[in-house]
Amino acid sequence: MQIDPNRFIYNPALRTDRRVLVTGGAGFLGSHLCEALLARGKEVLCLDNYFTGRKQNIAHLTAHPGFELLRHDITHPLFVEVDQIYNLACPASPVHYQYNPVKTIKTSILGAIHTLGLAKRVKARILQASTSEVYGNPTVHPQPETYWGHVNPIGVRSCYDEGKRAAECLFMDYHRQNGVDVRIARIFNTYGPRMLPDDGRVVSNFVVQALRGQPLTVYGDGSQTRSFCYVDDLVDGLIRLMGQDGFVGPVNLGNPEEFTILELAELVREMTGSRAEIRFLPLPADDPVQRRPDIALARERLGWEPKVPLREGLRRTIDYFDDWLRENPLDGPRTPPEA
Repeated sequence: MQIDPNRFIYNPALRTDRRVLVTGGAGFLGSHLCEALLARGKEVLCLDNYFTGRKQNIAHLTAHPGFELLRHDITHPLFVEVDQIYNLACPASPVHYQYNPVKTIKTSILGAIHTLGLAKRVKARILQASTSEVYGNPTVHPQPETYWGHVNPIGVRSCYDEGKRAAECLFMDYHRQNGVDVRIARIFNTYGPRMLPDDGRVVSNFVVQALRGQPLTVYGDGSQTRSFCYVDDLVDGLIRLMGQDGFVGPVNLGNPEEFTILELAELVREMTGSRAEIRFLPLPADDPVQRRPDIALARERLGWEPKVPLREGLRRTIDYFDDWLRENPLDGPRTPPEA
């Protein structure tokens, strides 16, 4: 019998958008993305090495017929057959990415190389979860995608900032040189259920401290600003970007409403009923003074903007952490807020 020589050669005409790889899929953002993709009828391969991801985040998905879980570190090559790749693998909070800075930058750079190589081989569309940290401590406000940033390349945060900037460079070079179908999303502060209680991010810090009756720690004088995007809105933006033909990005995804850190602390105290004091601590090195996305491009090209108000998103997040702390008390019994 004569064998067709083309039978086992990858045929891009057979490519669909059904089989999706999510690296970092057991993390805070990744688990919500896996959930949303399954709800849209995708087959999801969730990859994670569980450095910051947790099996509990995706435990409710494991019985789904379209869900598959793979324990793997993206600093090593990966050989699978997929149609789309969301590259979310990288610790994203200062506590975690500064714990092993060499590993952090290797995850960003080697992870980009390996996922881009995979996308090139199987002709998959690939999305890079970049970050607002590429703008550093910005001198332009709000930050548009055309702004090149103001980043300290040798500071304690640079393992993350420069790692993500290098990953964006790799994505654009693979796109220009090899025709890889890439997308780049610059993600601003995102919050919601499944955040880690000890990740050092401002929303989880304040909520956990308030629920436990501990002082809310504000770094600096609290006048620095941030914008807070609820996770459901952010996931919707990522999926819209992946589905948009002929648009590479980068594109900002975040909530353009700006709040000071002190305003956030006061709002969390009010919503939890806590009377815990606010404690001011020294500002960490290279901490941005202002952070707010210009989302005009996302509105124009993706028809996207956040819908969940901060108060509503905080209520869902507070409820999540309240349940979590009752089941997993930290350092002893939970101290309820004062009435």
